[in-house]
Amino acid sequence: MPTTLESLPVELIATILGNLDLESLVKVSNLSRRLRHVASDSTLNPWKRPINQNLASGRYERTLYHLGLRLTVPRSNWIDILTLAPPGFILFESSLPNLKASEWEECFRKRFIPGWLKWKKDNTWRELYIKMLYRVWHRTYTTCTTDEAWTKYIVLNRNGSVNELESSSRGFSPMTIFAEMQFQSNLSHLPPTIRVVATFTDVRVVAIGVLHMPRSPLIVNHNAHALLHPPGIEITGTHGANLKGNNRALHNSPYGDEYDGPLAAGSHLYSKLTHPLPAESHRNYPLYTPGGGDRRWGSLEEEGKQWMGGLMFVQVIIVQLIRPRAIIGYESEFAGSWNQFASFTWHDLLTIAPWMKERVTKIIDGPGLGI
Repeated sequence: MPTTLESLPVELIATILGNLDLESLVKVSNLSRRLRHVASDSTLNPWKRPINQNLASGRYERTLYHLGLRLTVPRSNWIDILTLAPPGFILFESSLPNLKASEWEECFRKRFIPGWLKWKKDNTWRELYIKMLYRVWHRTYTTCTTDEAWTKYIVLNRNGSVNELESSSRGFSPMTIFAEMQFQSNLSHLPPTIRVVATFTDVRVVAIGVLHMPRSPLIVNHNAHALLHPPGIEITGTHGANLKGNNRALHNSPYGDEYDGPLAAGSHLYSKLTHPLPAESHRNYPLYTPGGGDRRWGSLEEEGKQWMGGLMFVQVIIVQLIRPRAIIGYESEFAGSWNQFASFTWHDLLTIAPWMKERVTKIIDGPGLGI
């Protein structure tokens, strides 16, 4: 008896279908009842691979724009799309599916930072997700600050305390604020250093501090080092080799195959951040992510330099196109333009760096020493 496609095990059929592009998969899934059954099975889910390839490349097939109208596509695929696709694509170019409230909540928590839950109020999870996505798009392309007149930011002090501060959104300038911090700490003669802590779909968390050879151990900020270099995680390869490693896309969870090379020691102490889900450049966060985007370790372990004085944390809204730009050299471009910053709170910092909870001695709401 000759072997046909439909006579194969369903798992093998699903693997074959998963290697098709979306347009071909739509056509093949309508050829017979068996193929339609395999295509619509949420466990087999042959749609996941081509959808993730679209999201990773940024080159979206036309079929993806209205995939939400097709009943053969398991709804679970839309969690990945609604978590990773640019706001403009979701708001203005795609046909959204009907999802359960729990699925909309999952989309929100995987895409946005916890601090944005303050807008929940009486909204449904779908309404909250759409409103927050529109606010991100609106803040990206305009200078309007109506929704957030005050921008919060965090300062990690060298004495172990944390200040949660705020400044007017209309004139918010992190470098101006940090220059004043340098003056107060008698560090104005040293240049500031910028590190991207983590990048997410819509925002990136940026740290601004002074990295230099200290004249005295009294001005060293040990908590700054602990946040950027999580205790127990070190790069064990040849100096510089893995920091500047290959630039191939690795993100297939939801983007690509997991990287399991010998880059981190003590990584069993940490679990990868999933809520919110980091972008590809920080896919393994808080573990090290090869490929050039994760620069928390700097060059050759900072070459003996140490963080001095206060370390300031702000959140920058990312300008996104339908095809995202490659994240190369973005540390020098973080400032963007006015009013492209969002509030970043202590709760947000604790979400991306939970190990700091035991290291911080005092949380101060506002300026001062909290005495």
